[in-house]
Amino acid sequence: MSSNPGGPDDNPFKGTPFEQIFQALGGGAGSAGGAGMPDLSALMGQMQAMMQPYDGPVNWSLATDIARRTTAQEPDPSPGRTDQTRVADAIRLADHWLDSATVLPSGVTTSAAWSRAEWIEQTTEVWRVLVEPVAEHVVGAMGNAMPEEARAMAGPLIGMLGKAGGAMFGSQVGAALGGLAGEVLSASDIGLPLGPAGKAALLPHNVAAFAGGLDVGEDDVLLYVALREAAHQRLFGHVPWLRAHLISSVEDFGRGVTIDVSGIEQAMGGLDPTNLEAMQEALQGGLFEPKQTPQQQAALQRLETTLALVEGWVDEVVGLATAERMPAAAKMHEAFRRRRAAGGPAEETFAALVGLELRPRRLRDASTLWGSLRSRHGLEERDAVWSHPDLLPTAADLDDPLGFREDLPEVAELSAEDFDRELGKLLDADDQGDTGDTGPEDPGPRPGA
Repeated sequence: MSSNPGGPDDNPFKGTPFEQIFQALGGGAGSAGGAGMPDLSALMGQMQAMMQPYDGPVNWSLATDIARRTTAQEPDPSPGRTDQTRVADAIRLADHWLDSATVLPSGVTTSAAWSRAEWIEQTTEVWRVLVEPVAEHVVGAMGNAMPEEARAMAGPLIGMLGKAGGAMFGSQVGAALGGLAGEVLSASDIGLPLGPAGKAALLPHNVAAFAGGLDVGEDDVLLYVALREAAHQRLFGHVPWLRAHLISSVEDFGRGVTIDVSGIEQAMGGLDPTNLEAMQEALQGGLFEPKQTPQQQAALQRLETTLALVEGWVDEVVGLATAERMPAAAKMHEAFRRRRAAGGPAEETFAALVGLELRPRRLRDASTLWGSLRSRHGLEERDAVWSHPDLLPTAADLDDPLGFREDLPEVAELSAEDFDRELGKLLDADDQGDTGDTGPEDPGPRPGA
């Protein structure tokens, strides 16, 4: 027992994977009021979570627990009936407006108002698919990259080290998801289909906080977020290959990540293999940061291009739907672009979890491309590009967004009245042609018949 309670050495778990949990709960030096001991019941709960057996490279029970604890640090009210009604009404109105901006029908089957904790629960399964391929490489490298002599010294600790690595990675994932839950506005806010298919979900508490920083009414902000969510749902719901394409692209990127084993061996040569605190610091300090190969860089460019096209299409159709209906739309459009360009929640979380930095630098180009295609060839031609992945614009097309499909003849858009008038002309021409053609062939009934 330490003779200096609350001092820097007052940590019964020093040098074990549980030290970070102890510190996170207020133990050790620098805790509030000088009290070194945290809530022991909470600490034991965290220890139990870490020691529970789990499958795969990440302790997801620990990750979700830490994510929920992170969101609980600030108020996270559960949406009530009023919130559910407001979100349902906003989604319904948004879908009605979008009918005039795209030929893709509604992709919404249900709507929901989520708390931050509910967002964590509803999106964890997709995060598991996105994160685990990289985690497998990172956690495995902790033991595999040890020099042979150090591995022999570590002995049975190697297995414990792997479990500790999964717990460490799980705690990082949980902290990242908890932080992200405090910023996202809807299920599709980061451009990936994280929630259940067909469920348009908004986070009213986060939307209200976001609206507080804008000179726009909260109802308008909620409707604008609903428009973006409903537009994402149309795309994910009626482009059958898109959801699997995006998720598998991230997954394939993670599987192909390589770890610089020689660099790790060199760095770990001076580490004590029994000192898990040092291992944890090495992990958090970027020692196990995946290295991108040329193939991975090419895969990342393809993924970034597809995400830019998704977000650019959403920008285009929401802008078209709100042009004559929502005076504040232009202001919110710019607010969303600044939010993405500043390295928003998606970029930071992906960089921390899977090594992906989803830069929004091509977003404006993609939005320009879709708008130009629509103005030259109409809604049908613009949306038909999504019918097959081979038809999508490439990164080179985004370099010249106004020139995409420039070789196609321009199609003049007709109003409903113009369409009816032109159709009437065609029908009249057919009627006249029918009368002239059948006359000689059909002389009519013969006298006496």
